[in-house]
Amino acid sequence: MSALIEFHGITKSYGQGQARFQALRGVDLCIEEGDFVAVMGPSGSGKSTSMNIIGCLDVPSGGEYLFHGTHVERLDRNQRALLRRHYLGFVFQGFNLLSRTTAQENVELPLLYRGESAGRRATAARQALQQVGLGGWEHHTSAELSGGQQQRVAIARAIATRPTLLLADEPTGNLDSQRSHEIMELLNSLNRDQGITVLMVTHEPDMAEYAKRVIHFRDGQVEQDERLRELAS
Repeated sequence: MSALIEFHGITKSYGQGQARFQALRGVDLCIEEGDFVAVMGPSGSGKSTSMNIIGCLDVPSGGEYLFHGTHVERLDRNQRALLRRHYLGFVFQGFNLLSRTTAQENVELPLLYRGESAGRRATAARQALQQVGLGGWEHHTSAELSGGQQQRVAIARAIATRPTLLLADEPTGNLDSQRSHEIMELLNSLNRDQGITVLMVTHEPDMAEYAKRVIHFRDGQVEQDERLRELAS
């Protein structure tokens, strides 16, 4: 497997002078294509900051960030937006669906931003909803869906663009135990069957057990990096 993400001495600081806070303190990290990684750590440990940098939502203060060998830290704002739009998918704890629009319209949104035609958007959205087990639910609004179904729509929206990397931030945080395991099985199948690399922040050890690898952050550094199961060749 080849490296998808590489961090070399990544630092991130906020503020200046006495108010300066160093969120990341020289993080070295390598994530391979096809991996399923759970990122854990207490509040303020640096895990969310690292995810924001990987997702091109923030930039490092120092060090190198490579995505498929491209130096992301050298890209300008527009170039980072293109990388985000074409290679990354995002799933959040709060679903972030538009409440008065249908499941299909929600899934079509990132394709609309990419300038895809209406026909291609509709086809891709239906396929993505089918993949997450929501075929036939295309015309239901968010208010007509359960929490688990809403998160499935959010995942469909994230995979409709066929991303290389899926970034999931506490994807089961607002779900009960049964729905949480259903969502984790879905993420696992997307990783296994479609080869999508999954990087997930979680506070829940039982959710992290679905991953192939668990990375623990503490005080702005990687404290532990544990391989749970091997990558497929």
